[in-house]
Amino acid sequence: MSSEAIAKVKQAQAEGKVTAETPINVKDWLSKDCVSEYHRRILEIIAAEDWKMLDELFWTSIPFGTGGRRGPMGELGPATINDRTIAESAHGLASYLRKSGVTTGGSAVVTCDTRNNSMHFARLTATTFAAHGLKVYLFENHRSTPELSYAVRHLGCDIGVMISASHNPPADNGFKAYWNTGAQVVPPHDKGIIKEVELADVIPSIDYDEAIASGQIEIVGAAIDAAYIAEVVALSQTDKRDISAIFTPLHGVGETSIYQVIKQCGFEGVEIFEAQRKPDGNFPNVPRHLPNPELLEVFDPAIKWIKENSHDADLILASDPDADRLGVMVRNSDGGFTPISGNQTGALITDYLLSKLKESGKLTPDHYVVETLVTTPLVKAIADSYGAKAFHELLVGFKWIAETIEENGPENFVFGCEESIGFLSGTYCRDKDGAIGALFILELAAELKLKGLTLLDHLDALYERHGYHAEGQKSIYCTGPTGKAKIDGLMQTLRENPPAQFGPVHFVEAADYNTGRRVAIPGGESLGTITKPKGDLLVYKSDPASPVRIQIAGRPSGTEPKIKFYLFCQSDLSPGVNLDQAKGAGDSVMKELQNAMGKWADEQLAT
Repeated sequence: MSSEAIAKVKQAQAEGKVTAETPINVKDWLSKDCVSEYHRRILEIIAAEDWKMLDELFWTSIPFGTGGRRGPMGELGPATINDRTIAESAHGLASYLRKSGVTTGGSAVVTCDTRNNSMHFARLTATTFAAHGLKVYLFENHRSTPELSYAVRHLGCDIGVMISASHNPPADNGFKAYWNTGAQVVPPHDKGIIKEVELADVIPSIDYDEAIASGQIEIVGAAIDAAYIAEVVALSQTDKRDISAIFTPLHGVGETSIYQVIKQCGFEGVEIFEAQRKPDGNFPNVPRHLPNPELLEVFDPAIKWIKENSHDADLILASDPDADRLGVMVRNSDGGFTPISGNQTGALITDYLLSKLKESGKLTPDHYVVETLVTTPLVKAIADSYGAKAFHELLVGFKWIAETIEENGPENFVFGCEESIGFLSGTYCRDKDGAIGALFILELAAELKLKGLTLLDHLDALYERHGYHAEGQKSIYCTGPTGKAKIDGLMQTLRENPPAQFGPVHFVEAADYNTGRRVAIPGGESLGTITKPKGDLLVYKSDPASPVRIQIAGRPSGTEPKIKFYLFCQSDLSPGVNLDQAKGAGDSVMKELQNAMGKWADEQLAT
């Protein structure tokens, strides 16, 4: 029966009805006893010739990447997040823990966000860990990713798991793996875990109720909540609280963390947006059901409500479903709202914290901030101006910021940020936290309001001091079965033939963090080597002596079928060039650059 079904799938592939990997993956699943419970359903789908469904379930195998897995949910198959792919992820993590030296005992903490099936997947993860002999702390219901990171450290656990797909669409879910530092796994642990996941066969299990009764799984909640919130609140830098704002969790977990911190800190003028308050994995009142605070449209319902009710909100804050990221909008002089990007928010908080340290007389040359290679150079410029250190040559991902904190000591860590609206301060966790971002941006806004100023005014003041910094992005999407090959081809072209020019911008240097080479453009002469970090990232720079300097960083996305480019423009101010002129020049170059990159990509993909 199975051989006939496999032959039928191969014929469907020959007729273009399923993609190339589907027959291979179907055969693999039908040949394994460990997934025998799914065999009948697979054969039913094949018999019904539902090739669309079969392809969605088997066209690929969701990789367990360096931090975990993320993808669309489905009833079965390696191409979706389902009971099997979640269980084998938990099994691989527990198996690697045993091989890493924790041969007996050990503990884990597990939680989830508000997505559909998240609590089910969290319980499945907990029972898989318990079957491996781990003591498991399972949160009673949804919590934030930063609280999971905190709980790993607070409870002294060896590993942790967050069931979440971050800001992805409602159809998705995922599995984030954490090590004993409270950070997402980094080398060598990541590769070891991936190997164990790939080797997963029969996965041990234990009944959930039995595990609860025996104490192998312990339900936790309020006590850890209180301890976590107290840690964040303790980082407050001022008692100024006169600010009006609307906070929306976008139907995620943000009320459990961000809003609790806001309330305990005494921000009485901050209200929660009721229309997007209820935890709901379908994200019903979010435009296009995409709960990503980087998308400006998610703010539209709150803006509309503010206008209709003549509300005096100075700010609008929004967190993603697992509340590790925070988007910000500021009331402008026209009465509308202007977005503050992750780069701008990071720069504002960097300056705020360093200024507070300086005012207290506690700032030393050993204090440091951390950012990645795709985060604004303005953060480093601000740190330099205060005489603090700035670690900025990091790959994309907050786990690298966490690793830098571990390497350099948390006692002098001031602030870490990513362009993708991720922020962290303090020592309580090792992942980005929307709660700490909200606390500091509200405090800074409250202090500025007393002076008759806004965050936008303060940004201009930073630009006056450090030059105008404009940032932008350009994504090149390559979807479908051939998408990865196209992305790999574009990256190869960019790597082997660095562009001498995009639009009006001429480049003089290319840095390849995969090969470790820096070369001149266009000649290709060596400009030195890069020893660290290593990763699939390319950086191009224009003439550093130019009054308008451009830098582009490009990399393939780890979660979406695209190459993502990060664009940075620095315009100097001088007696002959004021801020408005610098903004005009920088923004104009940025727009031309984005258009030119899009045209280049279209030409490359057409050949």
